[in-house]
Amino acid sequence: MLRRRAALVTATLLAAGLAGCSGGTAPARRAAPSSPPAASTSAPPVAAGHAPTESFAVGVRQLPLNRDGDRALPVTVWYPAQGAAGGAPERSAPAAHGRFPVVMFSHGLGARPEDYQLLLSRWAAAGFVVAAPRFPHTGTGGDGNVLDVLNQPADVSYALSQVLALDAKAGDPLRGRLDPDRVAAAGHSAGGVTTIGLFTAGRDERLDAGIVFAGTALGVGTAFAGAAAPQLFVHGEADEVVDYAAGKAAYDAVPWPKAMLSLPKGDHGRALLTDGGALRVVADTTVEFLRWTLYGDAAAKKRLPADATRGGLANLDDHL
Repeated sequence: MLRRRAALVTATLLAAGLAGCSGGTAPARRAAPSSPPAASTSAPPVAAGHAPTESFAVGVRQLPLNRDGDRALPVTVWYPAQGAAGGAPERSAPAAHGRFPVVMFSHGLGARPEDYQLLLSRWAAAGFVVAAPRFPHTGTGGDGNVLDVLNQPADVSYALSQVLALDAKAGDPLRGRLDPDRVAAAGHSAGGVTTIGLFTAGRDERLDAGIVFAGTALGVGTAFAGAAAPQLFVHGEADEVVDYAAGKAAYDAVPWPKAMLSLPKGDHGRALLTDGGALRVVADTTVEFLRWTLYGDAAAKKRLPADATRGGLANLDDHL
């Protein structure tokens, strides 16, 4: 665990280089809109509904994707599965019956999707299909090219298209199980930068909501664009890698319904990677946020403040 945390911390420190590389040749990316949209306090764009009340077993599978033939993007997918809830994710387990919203998750620099399984499997158990690409340059074993983070919003959009296509693919285990009209993006650290990019310079209009863990707007800006998409930021006030103030500045620029979960004793990643009280608070809060924004569950929104502040481990700035 210590080795993994050290790798994440070291890799994320490289992300600061984005701020000083504006004079170099950056990877191609979509141009930012000329101006951000007007602030909105509207409800989520999805139809009102109710999230599942039961917990699901969790299945896991791999998709060997490749964008443009030279960007390998193996995607790990966690999904609600048939069987008894509460066990470890089962590889290629039969999918549960129903149509489930999709959440695209982006890992941090030097990390892997599997590093976040504790959190992502809890999302799947709550009724979400979670797809997490492993990026070619910034994932474990990559060359560590931090500027490639600017290409990652397009990677996520590509992977999203491929995942959603499974809903209509004959013979696929997820055929008829995905809801293409209920989609969110989330990410940690450099993956948080990637996620912000999906709502700014690389806006993907299919996205209804976003969750940013310990992220900043370095390289992708804060010109939030398109239809209102509620955002939840999660940041430790003792973050030793990405300064809390930098995350707060990106949060403050969001013009849409938003909330920020702040952990006074939280560091850069322990609340996502280590089972314990902080992870439970983060998991419960993010699940309620996803239930509200993707299932249109108004009761989940009402529960969110209590989940966020349970045990006195976090504070919630709530503008949802």
